[in-house]
Amino acid sequence: MDMINSAVSFAIALVFTAAVITKIARGRITVDPPSCKALPPPPVVTGSSIIRLLHTLLTKGFRWMIQEQYTKLGSVFTISFFGLKTTFLIGPEVSAHFYQGLESEISHGKTLEFTVPMFGKEVGYGLDITKRTEQISFYVDALKPSKLRCHVSPMLEEVEKYFGKWGQYGTVDLKQELEQLLMLISARCLLGNDVREKMFEEVFSVFHQLTQNGLHIMSILFPYALTPFTLRRDRAHTRLSKIFSEIVRSRKSTSNQVEEDVLQKIIDSKYKDGHPTTEAEVKGLTLALLFAGMHTSTNSSRWTGARLLSHPQCMEAAVKEQEDIINKYGGQIDYNILVEMSVLHCCIKEALRLHPPGPTLLRKVIKNFTVRTREGYEYEIPRGHIISSPLVMNNVLPYIYKDPDVYDPDRFRPGREEDKVGGKFTYTTFGGGRHACAGEAYAYMQLKVIWSHLLRNFELMLVSPFPETDWRSFSLEPKGKMMVSYKRRALPGAVFIK
Repeated sequence: MDMINSAVSFAIALVFTAAVITKIARGRITVDPPSCKALPPPPVVTGSSIIRLLHTLLTKGFRWMIQEQYTKLGSVFTISFFGLKTTFLIGPEVSAHFYQGLESEISHGKTLEFTVPMFGKEVGYGLDITKRTEQISFYVDALKPSKLRCHVSPMLEEVEKYFGKWGQYGTVDLKQELEQLLMLISARCLLGNDVREKMFEEVFSVFHQLTQNGLHIMSILFPYALTPFTLRRDRAHTRLSKIFSEIVRSRKSTSNQVEEDVLQKIIDSKYKDGHPTTEAEVKGLTLALLFAGMHTSTNSSRWTGARLLSHPQCMEAAVKEQEDIINKYGGQIDYNILVEMSVLHCCIKEALRLHPPGPTLLRKVIKNFTVRTREGYEYEIPRGHIISSPLVMNNVLPYIYKDPDVYDPDRFRPGREEDKVGGKFTYTTFGGGRHACAGEAYAYMQLKVIWSHLLRNFELMLVSPFPETDWRSFSLEPKGKMMVSYKRRALPGAVFIK
């Protein structure tokens, strides 16, 4: 019954998503002239086939709906629903343009318009592509690996302090525990000590109101309408704007500012013409980063735990790696040692393959382009189509991943490296090309800090059933509680070094 209810909810969500995208496509859609080769468009699912497609969606789920069409039509096909044409590109062979195409050729269109009231018109999708690209470079600079080193020590401090409050043994909802811990880490590393020590509860309470109401389906469909959700969202945005404005002013008035958090790096960022970021831009950029990091890292840490605790052999390998590192380095942890944790890295990466942050990525076609499938077929994708890169399907293609539904971290180890079988766009959980996630390295670092500590210091057992995916959530989180029993290990604990 739960599976059916989830499928129905997800079907409703898809219809609403279609409505959002229809807003983008609304109006007269022109089509570029066909190329000289006069290539055909992709095969189309329409008419009575739509009924069968919806039946599969309702009874089996989104992935199986896509897989059914993939089996019948191949790696490129279009679903035409009430005049809306969505073309699915499945597999690395047909994904290059999706991830590498210029903004003038493919774009988000207005699919992310709902984020403008959440973060402000001064950042992100409230701006033209030129300025938005410059702002993205601030993230890339603040989160590049060479600057992650300064975040390791505060991450470790927060993790040790948090789990230090656990007893010798007990049972906890690990889903809730990881969410609270990652809030603390985000407050410390992204926002700094002034937020972490003085206003943590208020900031994250208001931030929760912002995201909960900003991501309500009514706010996504009608971001500027006066509804209870948009009004609560706007009140939260106003309060957060005031808090961050006060922080920015305080920091700018202090000449000997030495903060190394991401907020400070955004404050210090400058555009190509030399002018610095404004208070409104700092606020918006920080909120957007906090939003992206919190959702992805929280659910990634949960799914990593669920998978490890359900696969004893993988858990043993991850614990053995920690024991080897303790023997090699005497229990110390720093940036370089975290990078060396290849087994744990693969465990996290495999969890993300099976549980990506969202079911699919979307773009709008601005200019016709062609694709060639691995079977040798060529199609022209027309202007005006929405194109979809379905992660839930790309991540389980059997000609790339052996036994794709099996949790097997070794598939990424030297000698197999299945994530490279199809080239650079084989594994795209963090996006790719021009659209690669700037926070990928930061996310892996957070998860390694958390899970290396847990593996070293606790024996853990999942006592509730393996969680189902909550398809109704924005980021495909585990459904229900994740009850885990713990007992402190006799192994030496980790010692952080700055």
